[in-house]
Amino acid sequence: MEFNHKPVLLQECIEGLKIKKDGIYVDGTLGGAGHSSEIVKLLSSKGRLIGIDRDEEALLAAKNKLKDYQNVTYIHGNHDDIQKLLSDIKINKVDGILLDLGVSSYQLDERARGFSYMGDSRLDMRMDKTQELTAEKVVNNYTEEKLVKIIEEYGEERFAKVIAKNIVKQRQIEPIQTTMQLVEIIKKSIPLSKQKDGHPAKRTFQAIRIEVNNEIEPLKETIKQCIACLKEGGRLCVITFHSLEDRAVKQAYSEAEGKCTCPKDLPYCVCGYHSEGQIINKKPIVASEQEQEENTRSKSAKLRIFEKK
Repeated sequence: MEFNHKPVLLQECIEGLKIKKDGIYVDGTLGGAGHSSEIVKLLSSKGRLIGIDRDEEALLAAKNKLKDYQNVTYIHGNHDDIQKLLSDIKINKVDGILLDLGVSSYQLDERARGFSYMGDSRLDMRMDKTQELTAEKVVNNYTEEKLVKIIEEYGEERFAKVIAKNIVKQRQIEPIQTTMQLVEIIKKSIPLSKQKDGHPAKRTFQAIRIEVNNEIEPLKETIKQCIACLKEGGRLCVITFHSLEDRAVKQAYSEAEGKCTCPKDLPYCVCGYHSEGQIINKKPIVASEQEQEENTRSKSAKLRIFEKK
Protein backbone atom coordinates (compact mmCIF):
# COMPACT_ATOMS: atom_id res chain seq x y z
CA MET A 1 0.00 0.00 0.00
CA GLU A 2 1.29 3.48 -0.88
CA PHE A 3 2.22 5.62 2.11
CA ASN A 4 0.04 8.54 1.03
CA HIS A 5 -0.10 11.17 3.74
CA LYS A 6 -1.23 14.75 3.29
CA PRO A 7 0.89 16.97 5.55
CA VAL A 8 -1.05 19.24 7.90
CA LEU A 9 -0.19 22.95 8.26
CA LEU A 10 2.59 22.49 5.71
CA GLN A 11 3.22 26.10 4.75
CA GLU A 12 2.88 27.26 8.34
CA CYS A 13 5.56 24.75 9.41
CA ILE A 14 7.94 25.76 6.61
CA GLU A 15 7.57 29.43 7.57
CA GLY A 16 7.85 28.59 11.26
CA LEU A 17 11.16 26.76 10.82
CA LYS A 18 12.78 29.77 9.04
CA ILE A 19 14.89 27.38 6.98
CA LYS A 20 18.52 28.26 6.22
CA LYS A 21 19.74 26.62 3.02
CA ASP A 22 22.93 25.26 4.64
CA GLY A 23 21.25 24.31 7.91
CA ILE A 24 20.59 20.98 9.62
CA TYR A 25 16.93 20.09 10.15
CA VAL A 26 15.25 17.19 11.90
CA ASP A 27 11.86 15.75 11.09
CA GLY A 28 11.23 13.73 14.24
CA THR A 29 8.07 12.18 12.82
CA LEU A 30 9.15 11.53 9.24
CA GLY A 31 6.13 9.48 8.17
CA GLY A 32 5.70 9.53 4.40
CA ALA A 33 7.98 12.61 4.19
CA GLY A 34 5.13 15.02 3.46
CA HIS A 35 6.73 17.85 5.42
CA SER A 36 10.29 16.70 4.77
CA SER A 37 9.91 16.70 0.99
CA GLU A 38 9.27 20.43 1.20
CA ILE A 39 12.02 21.08 3.76
CA VAL A 40 14.70 19.34 1.69
CA LYS A 41 13.79 21.36 -1.41
CA LEU A 42 14.91 24.48 0.45
CA LEU A 43 18.29 23.03 1.44
CA SER A 44 21.53 23.29 -0.50
CA SER A 45 23.87 20.34 -0.96
CA LYS A 46 25.60 21.56 2.22
CA GLY A 47 22.35 21.43 4.16
CA ARG A 48 21.16 18.24 5.84
CA LEU A 49 17.84 16.65 6.68
CA ILE A 50 17.55 13.99 9.38
CA GLY A 51 14.38 11.93 9.35
CA ILE A 52 13.37 9.93 12.43
CA ASP A 53 10.48 7.49 12.64
CA ARG A 54 9.68 4.42 14.71
CA ASP A 55 7.65 2.93 11.88
CA GLU A 56 9.96 1.00 9.54
CA GLU A 57 7.37 1.04 6.77
CA ALA A 58 7.25 4.84 6.98
CA LEU A 59 11.04 5.01 6.66
CA LEU A 60 10.98 2.83 3.54
CA ALA A 61 8.28 5.01 1.98
CA ALA A 62 10.20 8.18 2.85
CA LYS A 63 13.43 6.80 1.36
CA ASN A 64 11.58 6.14 -1.86
CA LYS A 65 9.99 9.60 -1.93
CA LEU A 66 13.28 11.36 -1.20
CA LYS A 67 15.49 9.07 -3.31
CA ASP A 68 16.74 11.98 -5.45
CA TYR A 69 18.28 13.74 -2.44
CA GLN A 70 21.71 12.74 -1.16
CA ASN A 71 21.68 14.91 1.96
CA VAL A 72 19.09 12.95 3.96
CA THR A 73 19.87 10.69 6.94
CA TYR A 74 17.23 8.15 8.02
CA ILE A 75 16.97 6.89 11.59
CA HIS A 76 14.70 4.14 12.91
CA GLY A 77 13.93 5.34 16.41
CA ASN A 78 11.65 7.35 18.67
CA HIS A 79 11.80 11.15 18.79
CA ASP A 80 11.58 10.83 22.58
CA ASP A 81 15.26 9.79 22.37
CA ILE A 82 16.28 12.64 20.05
CA GLN A 83 19.41 13.69 21.95
CA LYS A 84 20.85 10.17 21.90
CA LEU A 85 19.83 9.57 18.27
CA LEU A 86 21.59 12.76 17.16
CA SER A 87 24.60 12.03 19.35
CA ASP A 88 24.90 8.59 17.72
CA ILE A 89 25.43 10.28 14.34
CA LYS A 90 27.85 12.84 15.83
CA ILE A 91 25.45 15.79 15.73
CA ASN A 92 25.17 18.05 18.74
CA LYS A 93 23.08 21.03 17.59
CA VAL A 94 20.62 21.59 14.73
CA ASP A 95 18.87 24.58 13.13
CA GLY A 96 15.33 23.30 13.37
CA ILE A 97 13.13 20.41 14.49
CA LEU A 98 9.62 19.45 13.42
CA LEU A 99 7.32 17.08 15.30
CA ASP A 100 3.96 16.13 13.79
CA LEU A 101 2.40 14.12 16.60
CA GLY A 102 -0.60 12.72 14.73
CA VAL A 103 -1.02 9.17 13.49
CA SER A 104 -0.55 9.05 9.72
CA SER A 105 -3.32 8.47 7.19
CA TYR A 106 -1.44 5.38 6.01
CA GLN A 107 -1.42 3.82 9.45
CA LEU A 108 -5.13 4.49 9.84
CA ASP A 109 -5.94 3.14 6.39
CA GLU A 110 -3.68 0.08 6.55
CA ARG A 111 -6.14 -2.27 8.22
CA ALA A 112 -3.53 -4.88 9.08
CA ARG A 113 -2.06 -2.38 11.54
CA GLY A 114 -5.25 -2.38 13.64
CA PHE A 115 -5.53 1.41 14.03
CA SER A 116 -8.86 1.79 12.26
CA TYR A 117 -12.37 1.15 13.52
CA MET A 118 -13.63 1.08 9.91
CA GLY A 119 -12.41 -2.41 8.98
CA ASP A 120 -11.77 -5.74 10.67
CA SER A 121 -8.22 -6.61 11.64
CA ARG A 122 -6.11 -7.81 14.53
CA LEU A 123 -5.97 -5.32 17.40
CA ASP A 124 -2.43 -3.95 17.12
CA MET A 125 -2.01 -0.15 16.86
CA ARG A 126 1.78 -0.19 17.25
CA MET A 127 3.64 2.54 15.40
CA ASP A 128 6.81 0.55 16.02
CA LYS A 129 6.05 -3.09 15.25
CA THR A 130 9.11 -4.24 17.20
CA GLN A 131 7.61 -3.21 20.57
CA GLU A 132 5.77 -5.73 22.74
CA LEU A 133 2.71 -3.79 23.93
CA THR A 134 -0.25 -4.00 21.52
CA ALA A 135 -3.87 -2.87 21.62
CA GLU A 136 -4.88 -6.50 22.07
CA LYS A 137 -2.80 -6.73 25.26
CA VAL A 138 -4.24 -3.45 26.58
CA VAL A 139 -7.83 -4.55 25.96
CA ASN A 140 -7.41 -8.06 27.36
CA ASN A 141 -4.98 -7.50 30.25
CA TYR A 142 -5.59 -4.05 31.74
CA THR A 143 -7.81 -3.84 34.82
CA GLU A 144 -11.23 -2.30 34.46
CA GLU A 145 -10.06 0.71 36.50
CA LYS A 146 -7.06 1.28 34.25
CA LEU A 147 -9.20 0.97 31.11
CA VAL A 148 -11.61 3.57 32.49
CA LYS A 149 -8.70 5.92 33.23
CA ILE A 150 -7.13 5.81 29.75
CA ILE A 151 -10.46 5.94 27.87
CA GLU A 152 -11.58 8.93 29.97
CA GLU A 153 -8.26 10.74 29.94
CA TYR A 154 -6.92 10.03 26.45
CA GLY A 155 -10.22 9.62 24.65
CA GLU A 156 -12.31 12.14 26.60
CA GLU A 157 -15.09 9.55 26.33
CA ARG A 158 -18.05 10.21 28.66
CA PHE A 159 -19.14 6.54 28.51
CA ALA A 160 -15.70 5.21 29.51
CA LYS A 161 -16.98 3.35 32.58
CA VAL A 162 -19.64 1.46 30.62
CA ILE A 163 -17.22 0.65 27.79
CA ALA A 164 -14.55 -0.64 30.20
CA LYS A 165 -17.12 -2.72 32.11
CA ASN A 166 -18.37 -4.31 28.89
CA ILE A 167 -14.83 -4.99 27.65
CA VAL A 168 -14.04 -6.88 30.85
CA LYS A 169 -17.35 -8.76 30.69
CA GLN A 170 -16.76 -9.81 27.05
CA ARG A 171 -13.13 -10.88 27.51
CA GLN A 172 -14.23 -13.26 30.28
CA ILE A 173 -16.24 -15.07 27.61
CA GLU A 174 -13.56 -14.97 24.90
CA PRO A 175 -10.44 -12.90 24.12
CA ILE A 176 -11.05 -9.65 22.24
CA GLN A 177 -8.67 -9.99 19.29
CA THR A 178 -10.06 -7.90 16.42
CA THR A 179 -11.05 -4.31 15.80
CA MET A 180 -14.63 -5.28 14.96
CA GLN A 181 -15.05 -7.16 18.23
CA LEU A 182 -14.04 -4.01 20.07
CA VAL A 183 -16.21 -1.76 17.89
CA GLU A 184 -19.28 -3.90 18.65
CA ILE A 185 -18.64 -3.66 22.39
CA ILE A 186 -18.30 0.12 22.16
CA LYS A 187 -21.47 0.47 20.06
CA LYS A 188 -23.45 -1.50 22.62
CA SER A 189 -22.07 0.68 25.43
CA ILE A 190 -23.15 4.04 24.01
CA PRO A 191 -26.85 4.97 23.64
CA LEU A 192 -27.91 5.32 20.00
CA SER A 193 -29.05 8.87 20.66
CA LYS A 194 -25.43 9.75 21.57
CA GLN A 195 -23.85 8.13 18.50
CA LYS A 196 -24.55 10.99 16.10
CA ASP A 197 -21.28 12.87 16.62
CA GLY A 198 -18.93 10.82 14.43
CA HIS A 199 -18.14 7.13 14.80
CA PRO A 200 -18.88 5.87 18.34
CA ALA A 201 -15.53 4.03 18.54
CA LYS A 202 -13.38 7.01 17.54
CA ARG A 203 -12.55 8.25 21.04
CA THR A 204 -11.88 4.82 22.55
CA PHE A 205 -9.62 3.79 19.65
CA GLN A 206 -7.73 7.07 20.02
CA ALA A 207 -7.26 6.44 23.74
CA ILE A 208 -5.94 2.90 23.24
CA ARG A 209 -3.60 4.06 20.45
CA ILE A 210 -2.16 6.77 22.70
CA GLU A 211 -1.64 4.22 25.49
CA VAL A 212 -0.01 1.63 23.21
CA ASN A 213 2.44 4.15 21.77
CA ASN A 214 2.99 6.14 25.00
CA GLU A 215 2.24 9.38 23.17
CA ILE A 216 1.54 11.72 26.11
CA GLU A 217 3.63 10.82 29.15
CA PRO A 218 7.15 11.57 27.83
CA LEU A 219 6.12 14.56 25.70
CA LYS A 220 7.24 17.39 28.02
CA GLU A 221 10.67 15.81 28.42
CA THR A 222 10.86 15.31 24.64
CA ILE A 223 10.19 19.02 24.08
CA LYS A 224 12.95 19.90 26.56
CA GLN A 225 15.35 17.56 24.73
CA CYS A 226 14.45 19.12 21.38
CA ILE A 227 15.09 22.64 22.68
CA ALA A 228 18.43 21.50 24.10
CA CYS A 229 19.39 20.24 20.62
CA LEU A 230 18.76 23.60 18.92
CA LYS A 231 21.42 26.10 17.92
CA GLU A 232 20.98 29.75 18.85
CA GLY A 233 18.07 31.05 16.75
CA GLY A 234 16.95 27.49 15.97
CA ARG A 235 13.23 26.76 15.80
CA LEU A 236 11.06 23.93 17.14
CA CYS A 237 7.67 23.39 15.48
CA VAL A 238 5.24 20.96 17.11
CA ILE A 239 1.86 19.95 15.68
CA THR A 240 -0.59 18.34 18.10
CA PHE A 241 -4.01 16.78 17.55
CA HIS A 242 -5.15 16.18 21.12
CA SER A 243 -5.82 18.60 23.98
CA LEU A 244 -3.49 16.70 26.34
CA GLU A 245 -0.66 16.86 23.80
CA ASP A 246 -1.21 20.56 23.23
CA ARG A 247 -1.27 21.23 26.97
CA ALA A 248 2.01 19.36 27.47
CA VAL A 249 3.70 21.29 24.66
CA LYS A 250 2.36 24.61 25.94
CA GLN A 251 3.63 23.89 29.47
CA ALA A 252 7.04 22.74 28.25
CA TYR A 253 7.42 25.88 26.13
CA SER A 254 6.38 28.08 29.04
CA GLU A 255 8.89 26.45 31.38
CA ALA A 256 11.65 26.78 28.76
CA GLU A 257 10.85 30.44 28.18
CA GLY A 258 10.98 31.12 31.92
CA LYS A 259 9.52 34.07 33.78
CA CYS A 260 11.04 36.82 35.88
CA THR A 261 9.45 36.88 39.35
CA CYS A 262 10.95 40.21 40.46
CA PRO A 263 8.63 43.05 41.53
CA LYS A 264 7.84 45.27 38.55
CA ASP A 265 9.22 48.38 40.23
CA LEU A 266 12.77 46.95 40.36
CA PRO A 267 15.03 48.51 37.69
CA TYR A 268 16.71 45.17 36.90
CA CYS A 269 16.22 41.43 37.47
CA VAL A 270 17.54 39.92 40.71
CA CYS A 271 15.64 36.62 40.76
CA GLY A 272 18.14 35.01 38.37
CA TYR A 273 15.58 33.22 36.22
CA HIS A 274 16.90 31.34 33.21
CA SER A 275 15.32 31.38 29.76
CA GLU A 276 16.04 28.94 26.94
CA GLY A 277 14.34 31.14 24.37
CA GLN A 278 10.98 32.55 23.41
CA ILE A 279 7.55 31.28 22.41
CA ILE A 280 6.86 32.63 18.91
CA ASN A 281 3.08 32.26 18.96
CA LYS A 282 1.23 32.52 22.29
CA LYS A 283 -1.90 31.16 20.63
CA PRO A 284 -1.58 27.99 18.57
CA ILE A 285 -1.72 28.26 14.78
CA VAL A 286 -4.67 26.33 13.35
CA ALA A 287 -5.50 25.24 9.82
CA SER A 288 -7.31 27.60 7.47
CA GLU A 289 -10.96 26.97 6.63
CA GLN A 290 -9.88 25.81 3.18
CA GLU A 291 -7.42 23.25 4.56
CA GLN A 292 -10.00 22.00 7.05
CA GLU A 293 -12.43 21.45 4.19
CA GLU A 294 -9.83 19.71 2.04
CA ASN A 295 -8.29 17.64 4.86
CA THR A 296 -10.62 16.86 7.77
CA ARG A 297 -7.64 15.57 9.76
CA SER A 298 -6.40 19.16 10.07
CA LYS A 299 -9.46 20.31 12.06
CA SER A 300 -7.92 19.44 15.43
CA ALA A 301 -4.33 20.37 14.51
CA LYS A 302 -2.49 23.03 16.52
CA LEU A 303 1.00 24.33 15.77
CA ARG A 304 3.22 25.87 18.44
CA ILE A 305 6.67 27.36 17.66
CA PHE A 306 9.62 27.98 19.97
CA GLU A 307 12.89 29.77 19.18
CA LYS A 308 16.14 29.03 21.05
CA LYS A 309 18.13 32.02 22.21
